Order: sequence, then C-alpha cells, then structure tokens
Amino acid sequence: MNTDRLNALVVDDESSFRRVLRTSLAASGFATDEARSGEEALASLAQSTVDLVLLDVNMPGMGGIAACREIRTHMPKIGIVMVTVQDGESEIVRAFEAGADDYITKPIRLRELVARLKAVSRRLQNENAIEPRMLQAGDLELDVNRHLLYRQGEVVHLTPTEFELLALLMRNQGVPVTHTKLLRSIWGPEYGTELDYLRSFVKTLRQKIEEDPAKPKYIVTEPWLGYRFCNPLDGYSTGSQNASL
Repeated sequence: MNTDRLNALVVDDESSFRRVLRTSLAASGFATDEARSGEEALASLAQSTVDLVLLDVNMPGMGGIAACREIRTHMPKIGIVMVTVQDGESEIVRAFEAGADDYITKPIRLRELVARLKAVSRRLQNENAIEPRMLQAGDLELDVNRHLLYRQGEVVHLTPTEFELLALLMRNQGVPVTHTKLLRSIWGPEYGTELDYLRSFVKTLRQKIEEDPAKPKYIVTEPWLGYRFCNPLDGYSTGSQNASL
C-alpha cells in the first residue's frame, strides 16, 4: 500500500457525485479514479493498483453489496468504504457482512470522509506491521507488552479481558468493529450472539476510561453493528455517540 499518496477509486452511477468526490479527494491528497458501476469497478481494479474503494450501495446492474463481496474475495487487503443512505440500517449491516471496512452516510461531509478513509488505511497498514509497544489516543496510553493502561499518566486497573477488548478496539482505531468480531476474537469462535455479555464489558470499560461514560468519546456505539474506538483529537463525527447500545 502506498504510504505517501493513497489511491482511491470512487464508484457511483451519478456522474456529478463522482466528479465532486474525485475533485475533493484530490484536493485532500488522494490520487483518485472513478467507475460508473460495480462491473466497471471490478474491471478497473484488475488493471490498476488501488488502496481504497469508495463504493455506493445503490447502483443499477451489479449493486454495491455484490461488488463489495467480489472485491473482498479477490482483494482481501484493499480498503472498502460503503456509501449508504441516511438511517439505512439494513444496508449498513449487509455492507459489513459483504466485507466492507467502514461506511459513510449521505450527505457526505468531506472532513469525515477523509478521516474514515485514512483510518481504514492505517488499520490495513498496521495489520502488516510489527505491533507497536504503545497504543495511544487522547489521554490514554496502552502498554501492550506490560498489559498496563495509563490515563493522564496514571495507571488504570483492567482485568485481562478488559485489556484484550480495549487493545482490539484501539488497534482498529477509527474503524467500526462488529459485535461478532469482538466476541469471537476475545472470547472464542463459539461466541458471536451474546450481545448483553459484550455490552456489560463495554460499560465497565467506559466507566474506567471515559470522562462521562454516558457520553463516550473513546468507545462509541455503532448502532446495529458494534463499536468504534475514536481518538477525541481527530474531531470528526462518529455516528451515535451515546451509551445506549
């Protein structure tokens, strides 16, 4: 993956939308190309090197979900961010099941889009890199080797399970992690549907790391999906910022 200038493919059937996004992303430092359909995107990806795909869900012919599934099958290391309509719960869930890394809803805000694309890129780069000894965000520092969490320089006691859960979320900083992935990664492959179990651990973690657990800034709920670990210093919108799920 190009660590200097990210290559992004914008896939949407509306020419005006593609043109605006392509121009805006180019102004933000991306090398951009575009495709009018899922079929055209697959053909383009077969002939060029792309780091990230911005893929609209609703397109004629091969829809975004089917295209996402095909891209993920053949290019497991590429970043895929889906574009959905507002409150498209079923679309968002299907996008993640198809292999999307993240999603953004219309109308798109450029700053948020750029932040999400870069977060996906960082996660993919980290998967191929040696894990850093310290994971940092805001006033939190997680010492991976010593299994210690520092908040404003003070040690915060975490149980082994709480530590592993927080470490997994911080490794995927800026990118949503589904309930199923969290449960199976931390508790084992036989888990996946015990949402109340997961929520109880998230609630405890929030009480230990959040200034106001009822309005979390670090562990943010992604409705119907899971959780997203955010760095408050990034300063972009991250969906439903509450502790209700």
